[in-house]
Amino acid sequence: MEKVFQTPESFFKSLKDYPFESHYLTINNLQMHYLDEGPAEEIPVLLLHGVPAWSYLYRHMISIIAKTGCRVIAPDMIGFGRSDKPAKAEDHTYQFHTDSITEFISKLKLKDILLFAHDWGSLTGLRVAASYPDLFAGIVISNGMLPAGNHKLHPKLRFWQIFSRFSPFIPVDLIIEAGTDRKLDKEERRAYRAPFPSLKYMAGIRSMPSRVPSSPGDPEAIINKTMWESLERFKKPFLTVFSTGDPITRGGDEYMQMRIPGAEREEHVRLDAGHFIQEDKGPELADIIIRFRKKLKMN
Repeated sequence: MEKVFQTPESFFKSLKDYPFESHYLTINNLQMHYLDEGPAEEIPVLLLHGVPAWSYLYRHMISIIAKTGCRVIAPDMIGFGRSDKPAKAEDHTYQFHTDSITEFISKLKLKDILLFAHDWGSLTGLRVAASYPDLFAGIVISNGMLPAGNHKLHPKLRFWQIFSRFSPFIPVDLIIEAGTDRKLDKEERRAYRAPFPSLKYMAGIRSMPSRVPSSPGDPEAIINKTMWESLERFKKPFLTVFSTGDPITRGGDEYMQMRIPGAEREEHVRLDAGHFIQEDKGPELADIIIRFRKKLKMN
């Protein structure tokens, strides 16, 4: 990586509803920012965000979950939030981000993880879980999947791939708001823009949508097919929490329920929300995670 950008800390001052202490790990010579709330000795709840979001997406959930005695960890993927931002789109490969989350888990010595993954967090999180299933006590997937090129991409995803790659202007806050049922206020929009002062900070946004495999012959689809062989043996609790207002991922929940054994006994949920379900139903999502964790502790 020839060049790496770091968003100045001044852009993150006084963010609305984001009172959390920052932590950093060095991952592959890059700084990865993360939040770590609640008792360190408890089962970790790992919250993975998607594109173009960052850990700010989970601000309405973190304190609610942590107050019940959970440890809640929310990293910013490399290229997002307060984490370092490699400058080239080619730096942001599917495998790079999967390896980064794997190393993050290893350096924090996390085990018995309750994974909640959304959007691109699902693509990376499910690949990590398929590779290292013993690290995970249970999984919750929201508006995401592990695509292996078997399904035709929705036209809106195709548009997002083209727009993110070629547009001379990427209005991150408006993109987030387009995926919510409610309107973001001025300070929330500022927070979503904060990590990306200009296009030079947006290589991850430029690259990652196009990394979603669109055909069975795609190299990433071939890798994901092998990951599915592991997921089809995953018998630990596996819950889907999808939204009714997301046409791009619609049906992905049923597909995973059919193929992953751990999904068979769970009461899967659909909430009346947009793609960024955390913005529309944050407290409800937090409550679902809390109940799911209680079941894990009883098993």
